[in-house]
Amino acid sequence: MIAVAIDGPSGAGKSTIARRAAQALGYIYVDTGALYRAIAYQMLRGGVDLDDSAAVADGLAGMRIELKFIDGEQRVFANGADVSDLIRTPEVSMGASRVSAVRAVRDFLFELQRSLARENNVVMDGRDIGTVVLPDAQVKIFLTADDTVRAKRRFDELTAKGADVTYEEVLADVRQRDYNDTHRETAPLRRAEDAVLANTTDCSFEESVHLVLTIIRERV
Repeated sequence: MIAVAIDGPSGAGKSTIARRAAQALGYIYVDTGALYRAIAYQMLRGGVDLDDSAAVADGLAGMRIELKFIDGEQRVFANGADVSDLIRTPEVSMGASRVSAVRAVRDFLFELQRSLARENNVVMDGRDIGTVVLPDAQVKIFLTADDTVRAKRRFDELTAKGADVTYEEVLADVRQRDYNDTHRETAPLRRAEDAVLANTTDCSFEESVHLVLTIIRERV
């Protein structure tokens, strides 16, 4: 099996670029960020204090998170309910950053992520795929862009879905997530030593996809 690990900061376009690359290659796309979002969503619904690691760990009891591929599209289920469209709000986004710092949460999802890579050719994106989850991946890419560019892309995505947010709010959220992700004690965001750096600051979406596909095809 072939594993492609794509890591990078919030708003780098990992999900959309990785999804397109997986489609082009005929691989399974695994959005690990959606798994953390699903947990954050369930915790927020249950009134769990996301800054209380013990409470978050306790909240995992009985929780069931699944990825299902329906008509070729990844859908995320929490306790049997499809939450794919409910986990893309700024509140859940920040919540995902907070729960991902809890070791119990990462342990909870670790085997699910690895089992998908054992059984399929995958393009998997996240924050610690090349460093922790799939350290032996055949291809590792660190996908990034300037934070102002990442915020503009995220802002455009949210407003297209009808979200009532300002660019300044999204930029502040992106910068806070960058800080949280790079400073957390458990599996902080960092570029793996053998990861190829792909900076898409000056790239269109199609150019970014082409760049990632070129890197993958050169190494597989």
